[in-house]
Amino acid sequence: MVQNVSELTRPKVDYPSILLSTLGFGGIVYSFSALGDLGWSDAKVYGALIVGLISLSIFVVRQLKIENPILELRAFKVPMFTLSVGLIVIVMMSLFSTMTLLPMFLQTVLLVTAFKSGVIMLPGSIISAIMGPIAGKLFDKFSPKVIIIPGIVFVGIAMFLFKGLTPDTSMLQIIIMHSVLMVGLMFVMTVQTYGLNQLTPELYPHGTALFNTLQQVAGAVGTAIFISKMSSGTNQYMESSANPMDPVEKLNGLTSGFQGAFTLGLIFIVVAFIVSLFLKEEKKGVKATQLLQNEN
Repeated sequence: MVQNVSELTRPKVDYPSILLSTLGFGGIVYSFSALGDLGWSDAKVYGALIVGLISLSIFVVRQLKIENPILELRAFKVPMFTLSVGLIVIVMMSLFSTMTLLPMFLQTVLLVTAFKSGVIMLPGSIISAIMGPIAGKLFDKFSPKVIIIPGIVFVGIAMFLFKGLTPDTSMLQIIIMHSVLMVGLMFVMTVQTYGLNQLTPELYPHGTALFNTLQQVAGAVGTAIFISKMSSGTNQYMESSANPMDPVEKLNGLTSGFQGAFTLGLIFIVVAFIVSLFLKEEKKGVKATQLLQNEN
């Protein structure tokens, strides 16, 4: 049996907040997910987005007013925590999308089976499992910038290589690219620990919940945006093709779409790199403690 080391509480469940968060996050994710198929002109897309944004706005206002919020948004008043959340959101939008696009490229352009696609991505997954603890130990010894910024650089290198994928790219090259991406990811993920370190212990659960929630939303929205970019890039190529029925042209069209999507991913990572330059080395929870003292 695992011993419980924390104090058990029975907080009151605020059902209106649960409903508002469901409508808010659900509406936003659905609108971006449907964007690739329906386009912005469809009422379902912009209608869901409007409902999501309005619900989320009301949710935020309610969390700041009620006594026991389900998400303590005061954590965002801590600058370095907010910066960490923003950084992880940008990176996750790009990385979740890559995890979707890469198998699609392997199966639609290189025409490999789903099983072989998994085998190709397996070395990168193994490397990430090995590098996770290593990145954690390095984070404990060095400043955040020493770990996080090189991680973003690794991810950027991988994205730069991915945007050059062609039907002639070898399996070994893709394995190496994916492995570089996974190494970078493990270093970048330490930004979550850095962000939580900026909070007081009483805000840890809320900080973790905010990270987890926004990661999932960023992944869903990012994947929708990147798939939409890939589809539009493919369509643009085929519309300008002299012989769109040619199988070679169809393959080139798909390749062009994937290259455009990975280029967008590289842009996201460049933005993440710029954001990471503003990370500061601060004592654990100092800003959050000052915030709580000022409010009390």
